[in-house]
This record gives sequence, structure tokens and C-alpha cells, in this order.
Amino acid sequence: QVQLVESGGGLVQAGGSLRLSCAASGSIFTINDMGWYRQVPGKQRELVATITSGGSTNYADSVKDRFTISRDNAKNTVYLQMNSLKPEDTAVYYCNVQGIELFRSFTSWGQGTQVTVSS
Repeated sequence: QVQLVESGGGLVQAGGSLRLSCAASGSIFTINDMGWYRQVPGKQRELVATITSGGSTNYADSVKDRFTISRDNAKNTVYLQMNSLKPEDTAVYYCNVQGIELFRSFTSWGQGTQVTVSS
């Protein structure tokens, strides 16, 4: 079983910054894609950013030029640097990791961390 532990959420003022971290542990053979998603009450979970094993990144239009996703393969950790935060960024943020566990594919989700941006 692969488990993900998130940290870094909190309450910030509009225009501020936060850095989210997500560390994966367990029977990991290879981690391929890693990403961040967010969800607000009454809405579907939406993709925020992804990063491949080769370092290729993809961002939602709403966070482009403000958020930066990165990864530390030695620590099995993915980060999300969030700058110039807006109230509409308020959501529960979930990390996702996809890869190979004992030569079987897996996808794991973090527990979620609350990000609240005040106006």
C-alpha cells in the first residue's frame, strides 16, 4: 500500500503564498506522474497541476503563472508553491501519485489539506 501525507495548508491573506508538500511512502517501485487537485463544497475535484517523471509540467489555466509544481525523487515528495493567492483558490487540496508498486500500477491520494485565502 502506498500512502501519501500532505502538509502546508493554512489561512493566508490574498496575495500571500503557501507551499504544500506531499510525501509518499510504502511499497513503491517507481513513481511516474504526480499532481495536485482541489475541491470545494458542491463542486467536482479539479486538476491544479501535474508533473511527470521527466519533469514536464501542466497547469490549470486558473493557476498558470502563479503556482509551481516540483518534485524531489529522492524523498518521494511533490510540492506545490502557491504565490499571489486569490480567494477563489480556497479549497481542499489533494495530492495524487501514480506509479508502480511491486510491478503493479497504483494511484494514491493524500488526505487533503485546507487552503483558505481571505480577502
